[in-house]
Amino acid sequence: MRLLHTSDWHLGRTFHGASLIDAQRSVLQEIIDVTVNQHVDVVLISGDIYDRALPHVDAVQLCNWALRELRATGATVVITSGNHDSASRLGFGADLLDSAGVHIIADLERMVNPIICEAEDHQVVIYGIPYLEPRMVMEQLGAGKASHEAVVQAAIGKIDEHLSALNTSHKPVVSIAMAHLFAAGGFSSDSERELSAGNLDVVPVELFECFDYAALGHLHGRQKVREHVRYSGSPLAYSFSEVKQTKGLWLIDTNAEGIKSVQEILLTVPKKLAVLKGQLSDLLNDPELEYATEAWCQITLTDAQRPADAMNALRTRFPDTVVLNFAPEGGTSTEQPATYAERMAKATSTQDVVGDFVEHVRERAADEAEREVITAVIQATREAQVCQ
Repeated sequence: MRLLHTSDWHLGRTFHGASLIDAQRSVLQEIIDVTVNQHVDVVLISGDIYDRALPHVDAVQLCNWALRELRATGATVVITSGNHDSASRLGFGADLLDSAGVHIIADLERMVNPIICEAEDHQVVIYGIPYLEPRMVMEQLGAGKASHEAVVQAAIGKIDEHLSALNTSHKPVVSIAMAHLFAAGGFSSDSERELSAGNLDVVPVELFECFDYAALGHLHGRQKVREHVRYSGSPLAYSFSEVKQTKGLWLIDTNAEGIKSVQEILLTVPKKLAVLKGQLSDLLNDPELEYATEAWCQITLTDAQRPADAMNALRTRFPDTVVLNFAPEGGTSTEQPATYAERMAKATSTQDVVGDFVEHVRERAADEAEREVITAVIQATREAQVCQ
């Protein structure tokens, strides 16, 4: 039997304010094409279908389209809820959708009722662990404390009991777990929402030893924590910390002995990311940066003074610049620059006070024309006060 592991679609997410719906539709179409071309029997989607508990109507429509198209390939679809999803909303109509071959596991009752897929010489038994908020489920699970490790351990304990009690006399069983969590040993990026503070969200990877394969979601980088415990990662990059990640899927083949093979399937990125740094004039004229003209760009300017109207100037060449930082060359000097308060204490005129404020706010001193305006406004204000 052949399974496809994906997760963290985050439908409805924006990239620094820009809509990603078209890019998401494009990459979902590619996942559908992979399902067809690779003759996938089961698609596993391990949480964070949506980017928020109350997704926008466009995101819901896109999800509806994607699930319909995946089912049209003949593949069974199994979904678990993630920390960005509303489990109750995602799980609405789950009992009815079961009959359509789309299985949504978003509550503890369905967690211990596996999806059983029949192959010629074995069974694939799929358990989904929805995202577990410790304080909400610890009592129901009988966990000793309100921590991610405790509730996941309790949940897996219940699943293990159920798995051991299955009647497996007629066919060998290959067990699959789906979960949305932070497993110890995984590496994160800036675009995942923290589950808790102080590493209290980390779950020992050893908890998944009782399964033949664990299809995890939450971390956006596709990675292998253990040979049988993997993250598929998000199909798109959702922060510039993911600029070096290669997006893709895991294709899993099973047989009567267990997991026969796991191979990577790479996805085409609809729009690349570029992280650029340098002086404004160099960035605008460097021919080697032509690749970034069609990418989402994060740019750090190193000019000694912040250039005027820098964002508009950059967008003449890099129209999709969405983040602009300023780190002037020589900024690593051990000599600490004067604070705003210290500069104010040394100011000898109203013009100095206003000029220092302008420089402090925009990190660039007023030019000659601006100083003339400042002087004229101050003079006019004084003359108006005298007239009163």
